[in-house]
Amino acid sequence: AQQLYEGIDLGSGPVGLITYMRTDSVALAGEAIAELRGFIEQRYGKDKLPDSPRQYKTKSKNAQEAHEAIRPTSCLRVPEEIRGHLSEEQFRLYQLIWQRTVACQMIHALIDTISVDLAAEPTSFFRATGSTVRDPGFLAVYEEGLDDQKVEKENPLPPLTEGEAIQLNDIEATQHFTEPPPRYSEATLVKTLEEYGIGRPSTYASIISTLLAREYVEIDRLRFIPTDIGRIVNKFLTEHFTQYVDYDFTANLEDQLDEISRGEKTWEPVLDHFWQPFSKLVDEKMDNVQRSDVLQARELGLDPKTGKPVSVRMGKFGPFVQIGSRDDEDKPIFASLRAGMKMDAVSLEEALELFKLPRALGETTEGQTISASIGRFGPYLRYGTNFVSLKKDDDPYTVTLERALQLIEEKKVSDLAKIIRDLGDGIQILKGRWGPFLASGKIKAKIPKDKTPDTLTLEEAQALIAEATPAKKEAKKTSKKAAEAKPEPTEAAVDTEEKPAKKKAAPKKSATEDTLKTKTPVKKTATKSAATKASGTATKTPRKKTGT
Repeated sequence: AQQLYEGIDLGSGPVGLITYMRTDSVALAGEAIAELRGFIEQRYGKDKLPDSPRQYKTKSKNAQEAHEAIRPTSCLRVPEEIRGHLSEEQFRLYQLIWQRTVACQMIHALIDTISVDLAAEPTSFFRATGSTVRDPGFLAVYEEGLDDQKVEKENPLPPLTEGEAIQLNDIEATQHFTEPPPRYSEATLVKTLEEYGIGRPSTYASIISTLLAREYVEIDRLRFIPTDIGRIVNKFLTEHFTQYVDYDFTANLEDQLDEISRGEKTWEPVLDHFWQPFSKLVDEKMDNVQRSDVLQARELGLDPKTGKPVSVRMGKFGPFVQIGSRDDEDKPIFASLRAGMKMDAVSLEEALELFKLPRALGETTEGQTISASIGRFGPYLRYGTNFVSLKKDDDPYTVTLERALQLIEEKKVSDLAKIIRDLGDGIQILKGRWGPFLASGKIKAKIPKDKTPDTLTLEEAQALIAEATPAKKEAKKTSKKAAEAKPEPTEAAVDTEEKPAKKKAAPKKSATEDTLKTKTPVKKTATKSAATKASGTATKTPRKKTGT
């Protein structure tokens, strides 16, 4: 869109093809409407023009309408005629903008729907329904997509007269089920938010990105599908924070924020009116709602081997199944759900299948045990202390020993190809994405620009690895932990440290005043205790209060 706005070279220099695109306006300039009506009359006929120009108004509140609607700078630049100067993406976007702009100033489409009852017996009949387009109107230019909705294309019916005998060619029996409404796409979600007055044009993108970033939903065929964590959060909020997820509450708060932005209200009363009851409700839920009530653990049955309950629940890293409970002597056994499995649909048999991992496959030629399992980063093979990621088509539950050996061999070949030079002492020069580098275990070091893998010596490499080793950071962490672990000074310790001060002043009273003087470095709690003790032994109230 930015490229179309800034300009495309059509042979005689860059030409801006569309108007400013960062706008929510649906209004068109008068000269643009006049050009569109002239173009439609010339290309499609005068009968395709409405009696008066069509005017549109936005339904969005606080819409950015400083500019007119996104439209072609000239409808005379037909997409097909300039296609050779555009990339495929540029062409498709320009075609969409051009078609919608032209169609919005054309007449409605007229479609006739006809139903015919075919008498088979005196007590029954068949019905055929069809539709014919009497006048395509704007459909001659643009027909909006139906967003994955399954719509049967109705065949046009031939001319028929009442009482006419129709020849029967075939009877086809079909069954239809009532289907739920399609799930939201980005476009339909934004449209629904507009209808309820939730959000503003400037916040729609952040709403959608938050849903995806927190993994409340996932996108499947351009549709939002709720995840297990999304269902749990939704249920928790609707049960415990009902008034705050209500459509009217959100829309009303949006209106108040709009009034604040326009200077019609001050923000303090609005925020106070929201925060006081909300804060109390949060404190109440913190005291009364248990974690187990929120995570929606569902018992699936009993494990046939141990007789312990098998349940599915939500954890820190996603949904998992569990054999046993925390009350048992033995610790429960856990297994993560596989990709595509849902908490509310997993069965006992499917859950028990998950505990077959890690699955032993055999041994390598060197005698290392091979096993398949699923980790935090996906399915993998393990042989000895080494790991190999499984490919997309490999399943850890069904992968064979032969396939495992093949993947291990490919991994070894890949690792060898990365080694440029082995310097010894566990130091190697490896190929990296940004060039060769040194590696010694998990420690990596850059190779200086004045050195090459061929000329670098072992001593130089050892020095570079030593520099890259985070020894100083570890020392800092250790000293910090030691400082944190150091016990707080007690009253006795304070008294012990202050004994030299008593040599200067023999009287007890002076010693007390001096004690209060030297307590500045001690923490507040210790100082108060020492001060209390000192005041308890003194015969008069000390004049100096710097210690307290």
